[in-house]
Amino acid sequence: MAKLEICCFGIECAQVAQEYGADRIELCSGAADGGLTPSYGYLKLAKEKLHIPVHPIIRPRGGDFCYNISEFDVIREDLIMIKEMGFSGAVIGILDNEGRIDINRMHTLMEIAQGMNITFHRAFDMCINPLLALEQLKELGVARILTSGQQQSAELGLPLLKELHEKSQQINGPQIMAGAGVRLANLSKFMEIGLSEVHSSAGKTVPSTMSYRKVGVTMASNSESDEFTHYCVGWSYGRSDEGLYFYYRKSFCLIAAGLNTQL
Repeated sequence: MAKLEICCFGIECAQVAQEYGADRIELCSGAADGGLTPSYGYLKLAKEKLHIPVHPIIRPRGGDFCYNISEFDVIREDLIMIKEMGFSGAVIGILDNEGRIDINRMHTLMEIAQGMNITFHRAFDMCINPLLALEQLKELGVARILTSGQQQSAELGLPLLKELHEKSQQINGPQIMAGAGVRLANLSKFMEIGLSEVHSSAGKTVPSTMSYRKVGVTMASNSESDEFTHYCVGWSYGRSDEGLYFYYRKSFCLIAAGLNTQL
């Protein structure tokens, strides 16, 4: 049975995803940085308001995935907290300075996470040797790898996604989950290569509800950033775009089963 994971940057978005048939939520903050560790408040409300599996990402900052000692300590403590809060899984990833899986640190985290379902996030797309990394993550006990096939979008990464999936099947390794630009329009391409899990935000940038907008002052270091917009699951604010249909479980299941590939 194909599974649909939705990346959500807020509780309201996660509730909408749940309503429209998501199988699992990856809960994040910091959309502009590609996903950062959600706050305790987000985590607490997720436990209270969501009944499908929620896997928080643990990523202390944007940028690369090679962390100093203090940053690794933060990752470790966040994982302990998330486990103690009762989350069934988490999303993590660490590389060394040469682009390899940081085996020692990942081993430490996997020991903490015993009994949890662990996804290795798109740090995988920055690693130097993806086929070797697949084998190493299998030995570590990682359940799945979120990857675009080391391309800017998963559709461009289809050749490597196919190779990774086939190798993982051979070695009884982690699930390969396609992510980055996955939508209904291209979903069948991922099903055709045998993938059984896909990841999408199905989101868009929406305008702020503020009527007064201070000109010439920004909170971000990028002065050109539009701070009167934010990224969310699109139809949380007027359900009119393709996100609504992407979450419509019947359509997803039909496409995943190869019964309907037309929008």
